[in-house]
Amino acid sequence: MTTYPDLCLHNKNLQQESVANSELTLTPNDYSLLTDLYQLTMAACYTGVGLEQKQASFELFVRRLPTNFGYLIAMGLAQALEYLEKLRFSSNQIAALQATGIFANAPDQFWSLLAQAKFTGDVWAVPEGTAIFAHEPLLRIEAPLWQAQLVETYLLNTLNYQTLVATRAARIRDVAGPVATLLEFGTRRAFSPQASLWAARAALAAGMDATSNVLAALQLNQKPNGTMAHALVMALSAIQGSEEQAFTAFHRYFPGAPLLIDTYDPIAAAKMLSERVRSGEMELTGVRLDSGDLVELSQQVRSLLPGVSIFASGDLDEWEIAKLKDSGACIDGYGLGTRLVTGTPVNGVYKLVEIDHIPVMKKSTGKKTYPGRKQIFRFCANGQAKTDQLGLITENPGGQPLLQLMVKQGQRVQQPETLAEIQKRTAISVASLPDETRRLDNPVSLSVKISDALQELTRQIE
Repeated sequence: MTTYPDLCLHNKNLQQESVANSELTLTPNDYSLLTDLYQLTMAACYTGVGLEQKQASFELFVRRLPTNFGYLIAMGLAQALEYLEKLRFSSNQIAALQATGIFANAPDQFWSLLAQAKFTGDVWAVPEGTAIFAHEPLLRIEAPLWQAQLVETYLLNTLNYQTLVATRAARIRDVAGPVATLLEFGTRRAFSPQASLWAARAALAAGMDATSNVLAALQLNQKPNGTMAHALVMALSAIQGSEEQAFTAFHRYFPGAPLLIDTYDPIAAAKMLSERVRSGEMELTGVRLDSGDLVELSQQVRSLLPGVSIFASGDLDEWEIAKLKDSGACIDGYGLGTRLVTGTPVNGVYKLVEIDHIPVMKKSTGKKTYPGRKQIFRFCANGQAKTDQLGLITENPGGQPLLQLMVKQGQRVQQPETLAEIQKRTAISVASLPDETRRLDNPVSLSVKISDALQELTRQIE
């Protein structure tokens, strides 16, 4: 009987590879194996029965929006396209799969397929920053069946998470208003180091001004932004004698950074800083409040420091910001962390809609899908979205088609977009939605009509 250690250490190359990956880090070289097992077993089965090269179309969409979400903001396409572009299987990866014993009965052609693996299909997708609704595809893959199947796991992981964070960021921006400074502080709460980078990107693309994640900011050609922690105030106060001396020391090296004033008594700290500002000893740009009654504290701090920006943090989200504004809080900016990068997931699914030019659909109770390759048509008037129509790609009902060709036969046909371009699209997209769709409680999604042709095709297959 083959044991697990035997499988992992069957030769020197795999032993070295196992040690090198003990940290469970991820590089583009790992993309091929970052998938669920059944994607590979199905690909092997398709190969065995001679279907692997049949043209297939899969669409990625959500059946329903998260509770109290009136819309979603599509995000993650850039990383999805990079994944498809770099998808390869190395000889060591193939050997590792063979060593598991799981594929002992797989046809030899399956291994040849993996050795020559490269995405050769088409990708249709809505541009990042576009508002979408239930049953509307964020993305469609048209490719040989084995390729289209294999990529499901990574695409869902990428688009589901970034779409969640982007939607939260867009809603927060919508509530906070265009002037408020919004900072992404979610790295320590994101679901993994990789997720923290994706969360920072999605938040910036959907309306946040900056991120505290240094690596994400620099990789995205942005300037990281942040304040200070209570630990610095406590450490310097304990050693140097007072909170004032702690502020003085930090301000000496980082004069533009807001000071965190609620380690001890925020009002006493604000009074002390006010005296230093009035005397000309300090030019203070901002202070941050992280706890307590943010409405009352911010009002008192504003009276003491009238020309200084006030930032708030501490498990804030769109609902908390709305309450603060309605209660008269004097807050100029917000740091968003836990509730921005976590929360109710976007349950996107990836379903086969056509195989060898034959429309197909899932018929399971509560999980039915619409067959055939589809397009989303958005109808607007005076810049305001009125209704969507989900129809077949052969239809032309008017309106703006949202799904665009991004990749043709494995090659990109559109240039990558900047964060600024995506952020602008997000703002325009959200602003175009009806008020009832943008509200936080019991929102009503934009009406999505199913075209007559799509309904008829569905009836025929049912």
